[in-house]
Amino acid sequence: MKILVANLGSTSFKYRLFDMTDERVLARGGVERIGAAASTCFVEVGGQRDEQTIAAPDHAAAVRWCLRQLTDKHCLRSPGELAAIGFKAVHAQGLTGVQRVDEAVLTAMEAYADVAPAHNPPYVAAMRLLARELPEIPLVAAFETGFHETIDRANRWYAVPRPWIEQHGIQRWGFHGASHRYIGERTAALLAKPDAKVISCHLGGSSSVCAIAGGRSRANSLGMSPQSGLPHNNRVGDFDIFALPALMRATGKGLNDILDDLATRSGLLGLSGFNDLRDIEAAAAQGNAAARDALAVFVASVRHYLGAYLLLLGGADAIVFTGGIGENSSAIRAAVCAGLDWFGIHLDGPKNAAAKGEMRIDAPASRVQLWTMPTNEEVIVARQCRELLHRASEPASGRAEQGA
Repeated sequence: MKILVANLGSTSFKYRLFDMTDERVLARGGVERIGAAASTCFVEVGGQRDEQTIAAPDHAAAVRWCLRQLTDKHCLRSPGELAAIGFKAVHAQGLTGVQRVDEAVLTAMEAYADVAPAHNPPYVAAMRLLARELPEIPLVAAFETGFHETIDRANRWYAVPRPWIEQHGIQRWGFHGASHRYIGERTAALLAKPDAKVISCHLGGSSSVCAIAGGRSRANSLGMSPQSGLPHNNRVGDFDIFALPALMRATGKGLNDILDDLATRSGLLGLSGFNDLRDIEAAAAQGNAAARDALAVFVASVRHYLGAYLLLLGGADAIVFTGGIGENSSAIRAAVCAGLDWFGIHLDGPKNAAAKGEMRIDAPASRVQLWTMPTNEEVIVARQCRELLHRASEPASGRAEQGA
């Protein structure tokens, strides 16, 4: 079984092709600058990268070019060999888990376009196009919220009128589910402890912290929308909604304009003027006060959730740093772990400074293991697609017996 896992942007399509017999990555590639006069189509097979300039007016054309390259590289005999195209979808009204993409799924995602404005519109547009242009290939949406269905009400519900929760789905949904699922499973395997208590710190352009016990999500810093929780690169994170009327009066802006500011011009960008943590760290090192403030706010927010989740889990077996910031910023990791000796958390400075890839970075005295770890959201989505296709292929009587 071969499954293509897609990562969509408004003008990009990137993928990994898996052979699910052994979960090997056969190829990776994509198309950049979709809709421009000239797009770049690239593919990597066996460590060799090929590029060509193409015309890709939309995502369907981009996917067709990628499938052609995969056929030319003998990764596929034909596009029909694909069992599915899987998507790391974000949010949908009234839906979670893993879903075969149809009109109901697309409509549910469209209904939350304003809840996940950076994600849902490009995904819906591309999925509709692909469903129309490539009807022979099943499309599967693996929603990031699915992993967090195990969070109990105490850590999921807002203190709002109960009908808002029960009738309208207003609650802490949590996101980055594929990443946190992978980190939880991989860490438990490394520790040889299936019931491991893991705090997964996915820190990057979009960031969240997740409490995991026995492979199940117990809490996630993201809430109803991907704009919540930790500060993100340009999204606000936690914010008091009662500031909105004051902002509207002070700025003369309407609600939609203020929400756009919070979703696109806030977070680390809003605090520092820089959109990339590497630039913020460089500016802070040169004495830029705004950059230093941004780093301090980010670290304080990570530590806030880290402390809360240590309390929730009753301690931790491991704290794992993943994502672009989590894996690559030794300074952020050091700041997050500073002064936590009384929790039994001791970071090893030299190990932390030298960390690359999957590496343990705690000192010998540490009761809690500390790791840097590349995540693998794509393999999680591929597995979820495979499971959905297998369930769909079971005889109806078998499915009924299994569910009984």
